[in-house]
Amino acid sequence: MKNKSIGTCELCERQHVATTVHHLTPKEVGGSFMPTGELCIPCHKQIHSLYTNEELGGRLNTIEDLKRDEKIRKFVKWIRKQPPSKLVKTKKSNDRRKRKH
Repeated sequence: MKNKSIGTCELCERQHVATTVHHLTPKEVGGSFMPTGELCIPCHKQIHSLYTNEELGGRLNTIEDLKRDEKIRKFVKWIRKQPPSKLVKTKKSNDRRKRKH
């Protein structure tokens, strides 16, 4: 994750957090020049731990689509209550690990 800045996360809507650029359609599936979003580091990491690039490019390629998805919605509900400085550990979901094999 490059190009950190301080701002508002488009997913969890927390303010004054370090944000990074998230390619809504991953570069690996053709999204190099497509829309991006500014996400806080915990939200960005959580998205990539829950979903494959194919899922992100195919069905979760807008902030609105991400906000509607049940898996990330639970995380967003929790992270909104956390202070901007909170360091969050992420791990790949069991669902995602199973699909890779």
